Amino acid sequence: MDCEFRKQWDKMVIAYEQLQIDKETGVEIGRMIKKFPLLMPREYVLAWKIWEGVDKTFYCFTKECEHPLAPRQRKYVRSAMFRSGWRIRQVPGRNACEINMVHQEDAGLNVEMAKLAFAKGIWSYVCKMDEALRKYASSRQRLPSSAITAVSLMQKVPPKLEAISRAESSNVATSSINSVSTPEDGGAALQKVKKKPTKKMVVNGLLLLGSLICLSHGNSSLGAKVAVSYVLKKLCKRGTPSAQIQQR
Repeated sequence: MDCEFRKQWDKMVIAYEQLQIDKETGVEIGRMIKKFPLLMPREYVLAWKIWEGVDKTFYCFTKECEHPLAPRQRKYVRSAMFRSGWRIRQVPGRNACEINMVHQEDAGLNVEMAKLAFAKGIWSYVCKMDEALRKYASSRQRLPSSAITAVSLMQKVPPKLEAISRAESSNVATSSINSVSTPEDGGAALQKVKKKPTKKMVVNGLLLLGSLICLSHGNSSLGAKVAVSYVLKKLCKRGTPSAQIQQR
């Protein structure tokens, strides 16, 4: 969302320029160049907008577009399709946030190569994103910027959509409470979960990752399975030492 800050931690981004900003709608259009190992750099011309909910939940939607200030160049491969939706909200009672993301992209890569690159690089990318998010607030205080961006022109979620979102969240929360424990079972389900520290580690890790769905060239289910299995494998490895210590 803050592309200038992203260049500091995402080494794949080698260039970014703002092409247009609409002060009335808050829509920003920009051009980004990303490097890919052994391949031609990829060019992204994107438009995005950010909304803020009454409960400090933030939403961002990004999609591909064309712009007269960004003509196609032979030295870059233009991304043919890009759709990305984010929801970021604070976790109640904790100094943490939850990120849900749905992402679909066609950067002109071979399908098998794209799946392999995603599986090998996603964990490192998530760790870098986690570290960058923790530094973001202090970085903006240290390096104030007067530039007008989609972040500075963030708009409120329309009241009607806000009401629908709150109603759905309430229904989900009620269903979750009813399915976890009842007075008759005495909270046995919760006790069972507490006895398994590895699951707790997986839950904490998935909170960092959010809900990541990889939709690649029509093989969305396979791409998602590759990503999830790889991340869970990494999380289990990271959780092994702590589990052994608790058993001792």
